[in-house]
Amino acid sequence: MDTKYYDQGTAAERWERAQLFFDAKDYAGAARVLSGLADEVPEQTGPRLLLARAYYHSAQLHRAETELRTLVERDPVEHYARLMLGRTLQRQGRHDEAESHLRIASALAGDFEQV
Repeated sequence: MDTKYYDQGTAAERWERAQLFFDAKDYAGAARVLSGLADEVPEQTGPRLLLARAYYHSAQLHRAETELRTLVERDPVEHYARLMLGRTLQRQGRHDEAESHLRIASALAGDFEQV
C-alpha cells in the first residue's frame, strides 16, 4: 500500500488531515496519518489520544489499548484516556479489568455518586 499521502506535509498539516479523516468517520485513514505523527511527537497527548480513538472506532482494540496504556502510564490523571481504556477493555470482554479504570476516570472527572 502506498502511504506517501498519509506521511506528506508538516506535523500540523498531518494533524489537520487526521482530524478530517476522523470527522469523516474514516478511522483507518486517520490512524494511518496519526501512527507516524504520534511517534514523531511522543510528548504530545493529542495525537496519541486521537490515534487510540481511531483504533477504537475501527475495532483495532489491541492497538487502542496499547496507545491508551502508554498515555495512562505517562499521565495517570488523564481522565479521558482512562475512560477510553476502560471502554476498550469492556469491548474486549475484560469487564473486571475495565472497572477500575472506569472508576478512576469517573473520580478524576468529578462524577461522584450522590449519597
